[in-house]
Amino acid sequence: MRKWMSWLMAMAAFVFLQADTEFAEPKPSIDNPRKIVFPITRGDDESINHVLSSANNVMKFYGPENVQIAIICYSKGIRTLLKSEKKIAVRVRSLQTYDVEFIACGNTMRTLHIEPDDLIEEVEIVTAGIVELVERDLKGWIYIRP
Repeated sequence: MRKWMSWLMAMAAFVFLQADTEFAEPKPSIDNPRKIVFPITRGDDESINHVLSSANNVMKFYGPENVQIAIICYSKGIRTLLKSEKKIAVRVRSLQTYDVEFIACGNTMRTLHIEPDDLIEEVEIVTAGIVELVERDLKGWIYIRP
């Protein structure tokens, strides 16, 4: 009986201590979505999947209609956007169905001899990924590096 009571008290404390996130004003909405940009610069599966999962978690929390997400891939992170990376491409296409933007760095593509046809459909190409991050920041986008 004591173990049961201890467990019950621990659960009650956990629920009590777990507070909801308090939104800053203006609260996220269709008219005022949170704008979040993630970079992917590393090409290993763990790093790529971590960013994709983080973006997915943010979208689930706010709701796809209340958030705009852009993922900018440059340096070794360009691997995220290659058609030939089948498992990763499935995750990218899934996020694209929720209007997550995927952006490729043209400088990286040129350096690594990647052609636009090598990329997953609907990926935007910009001149320089790092410059796109700067410009998004200046437009009020929130930069997150998980």
